[in-house]
Amino acid sequence: MLTTDRQLVVPTPPDPQPEAWRESLRNAVRTPRELCEMLSLPLEIAADAGDFAMLVPRSYVRRMQPGNPADPLLRQVLPVAAEHQPADGFVADPVGDLAATRGPGLLHKYHGRVLLVLTGACAVNCRYCFRRHYPYATATATLRQLQPVLDQVAADESVDEVLLSGGDPLMLGDDLLADLVGRLEDIPHLRRLRIHTRLPIVLPERVTSELAELLGRSRLQPVVVVHANHANELDHQVAEALRQLSTAGAMLLNQAVLLRGVNDNLPALRALSERLLDLKVMPYYLHQLDRVAGAAHFEVPVERGLELIRQLRAELPGYAVPRYVQEIAGEPNKRVLA
Repeated sequence: MLTTDRQLVVPTPPDPQPEAWRESLRNAVRTPRELCEMLSLPLEIAADAGDFAMLVPRSYVRRMQPGNPADPLLRQVLPVAAEHQPADGFVADPVGDLAATRGPGLLHKYHGRVLLVLTGACAVNCRYCFRRHYPYATATATLRQLQPVLDQVAADESVDEVLLSGGDPLMLGDDLLADLVGRLEDIPHLRRLRIHTRLPIVLPERVTSELAELLGRSRLQPVVVVHANHANELDHQVAEALRQLSTAGAMLLNQAVLLRGVNDNLPALRALSERLLDLKVMPYYLHQLDRVAGAAHFEVPVERGLELIRQLRAELPGYAVPRYVQEIAGEPNKRVLA
């Protein structure tokens, strides 16, 4: 059990003048019609979003090419009819999250590290999201449930790394994150704090000076794993957000997903790796698509993925080539394909 009197701080109501990132999120595009109109595209290319609502920040839309229905950023966020077509082998929980749950919001799949699902909210709803059917309402830790979850972490000295996930953990405010990080720092056997987030890519103004300072002063080594799939996502605002995180002392890694029509070609993957390295981000993983229901139209055959990795290795230094991996439910680690 934790031997500290520190209590979780319940955040105060939002300030009447919200932070810039919250304002941007409030003004995000939420309907296929509005998105198509912004990009001068026919509404016929889109479909109803169904239970997985559409959500796209306007700054992300501005990185898309108007008039191009095949834009690689657009394809990641626009609901299409193929999502509603059933496909064999595509299921609600493709990576076995529910079987790995050890408490509200606590997942323990791999030796030495645990994952906290802190929120179901995100700044963008990627149509291939492997948690698009995750039962956040019942499987996410509330403020009152976090203490028992942290007690479980404190009781297991084999755990030296905690991963914050969601949704997106950076959807929580800086005050609440600071309180949570402080409580994790009170667990003596923890060494690293890993944050899996898409917000520095899709909503870069979320990287505030307060967030950077929080990571910079923590006794835990911060590892920030961002998620970019295409070089066009990495504009100057994203570059500045990543610079702030790097300057604060965070190790920066990128996870991409191999997606049909987005990055399933050599020029796209090469440009992504090169741009990431320019921004001091290590290309870490290229994921084979998790077979979540509604995302079958994004799947690229493994044989094609293997060929792309072979081509990347012929053109880039080894450190610029991500490991090609696949997560298999129940396996003790990610399966390295190449």
